[in-house]
Amino acid sequence: MTDGFDLGIIVRSVPFLWDGLQLTFLLTAIAVAGGLVGGTLLALCRLSSFAPLSFAAGAYVNFFRSMPLILVIFWFYFLVPLVVGRPVGGFYSVLIAFTMFEAAYYCEIVRAGIQSVRKGQIYAGQALGLTYRQNMLYVVLPQALRNMVPILLTQGIILFQDTSLVYVVGLHDFLVSADIVANRDNRLIEMYATVAAVYFVLCLLGSLGVRKLQRKYAL
Repeated sequence: MTDGFDLGIIVRSVPFLWDGLQLTFLLTAIAVAGGLVGGTLLALCRLSSFAPLSFAAGAYVNFFRSMPLILVIFWFYFLVPLVVGRPVGGFYSVLIAFTMFEAAYYCEIVRAGIQSVRKGQIYAGQALGLTYRQNMLYVVLPQALRNMVPILLTQGIILFQDTSLVYVVGLHDFLVSADIVANRDNRLIEMYATVAAVYFVLCLLGSLGVRKLQRKYAL
């Protein structure tokens, strides 16, 4: 490591780092969308009066919430190729792992959001002759989503940070891209400081957005 803090290496590395950051954003966006869809379905299953369905959804949630994310990534990276009979690549392996892992957490968020809707709203929908599906789609879920938005965004921020774990399967996300430059040019301080600053700024902006939404919905 040479003396002095070299800003030039940071500027020259921006295109390479941006490519890694785009992968981080892509993984976060797809995993959040997939996890939210899966979590909503799991939440509806957990709230179902059909005991086997509720038990299966609860077992899924408890299982994944009890596992370290990095272990889940290893599972899908090594096991998915064995199941499908051919390599699927690190990207799709971690994407499956993130989506299924996050679905367990989003399930509990969605379930709490649904249960936060007043019973009178549900009874009103039933009195209007709405089916269970229509009641959930048009009455319960829109109100539940309003209550869930701050927590959903918080979980999204956590997932954004967790995407750095893809280094274990060799994907060139933002952190790995910075690590490559740091070791190639022997500029560890500059690169790791840049990574820390970017994560800090993005997560801080996300946290401020969550606080603003919390104040808005509290009113």
